[in-house]
Amino acid sequence: MSTLLIGFWSEDGATLSITASHHVADGDQASIGALTRPAFANGSNWACEFDINVHRRAVQRAYEEFARDNDVWVDDTVEHFEPVAF
Repeated sequence: MSTLLIGFWSEDGATLSITASHHVADGDQASIGALTRPAFANGSNWACEFDINVHRRAVQRAYEEFARDNDVWVDDTVEHFEPVAF
């Protein structure tokens, strides 16, 4: 199982907001498309599948891979997890 995070970048690029989290079978593009299409139609502009099945670990990975090196804040509106900066 993987965790698909969906969200959006702020206009200034300083915040990545996570607004949805779904468990999907690893690499299941049909399910990923079915979940991301309506989200993108409603304003989301970012999604990523992480090969782990725990939401908090996926958010931590999103922070490490997309935010940390660019001084970006990750706002998890799903479980309100705050990534650990190290």
